[in-house]
Amino acid sequence: MPLTDNQISELSQALIQAQESAIPITNPIDQYPDMTVDEAYAVQRATYETRIKNGDTVVGGKVGLSAKIMQEVFNADAPIYGRLFASMVALEGEPISIASMSRPMIEGETAFVLDADLKGPGVSVGKAMASVAGIIPAFEIADSRSKEKPKVAQDLIADSSLASKVILGGQITPIDEIDLRHIGVVLEQDGEVIATGATAAVLGNPIHSLVNLVNKLAEYDIGLSAGDFVIPGTPHPAVAPIASSCYRAT
Repeated sequence: MPLTDNQISELSQALIQAQESAIPITNPIDQYPDMTVDEAYAVQRATYETRIKNGDTVVGGKVGLSAKIMQEVFNADAPIYGRLFASMVALEGEPISIASMSRPMIEGETAFVLDADLKGPGVSVGKAMASVAGIIPAFEIADSRSKEKPKVAQDLIADSSLASKVILGGQITPIDEIDLRHIGVVLEQDGEVIATGATAAVLGNPIHSLVNLVNKLAEYDIGLSAGDFVIPGTPHPAVAPIASSCYRAT
């Protein structure tokens, strides 16, 4: 049976409250076993509308499940999408409390920064690349607001695709002479390398994540604005952060 508007609103509010209180809720898919991907996005949109109503500001977007192997894990046939808000952005080098999170995971990213508005449908790789000012190193700290690990894509999508915190580095690099497929990412914990990857793992080329994101958002008449940034997906396995440790992504 399809979710009602009230059920969508109630689930969205429960997820918002879980984030604010750090008290997780029953997984969305366990509450509504027949929830579709479209219904999960409806929950995400309700959360988006609440954040905007409460004065938060959209600063970009994120893409998850960008690797085929992760899509298989969550029974998905495509990447998933979420929105990033000003309240989620932390300063580089700033201590971040994980005590206020339920199940944090840290990922090194190569974020795109836009210097032109970008809106689908029909955005091509060429148009997307022409809209990019450059790439900037970034961290995402994703967090699930569910009691158990997410089981299917609907758990992730309804939970704002696990958007929680983003940290942007201090240097932007134009993409003119960069092969976006072959950027190496190294993640260190307290000076020790704990994960590595190359951006080819992100849909073959992370620009494809940006293209997919703007064309997906167009289904809801939403676009990206100049100055927004997009985290396209991590090329290495996510890592559970340890309190008092220091992390560096290169």
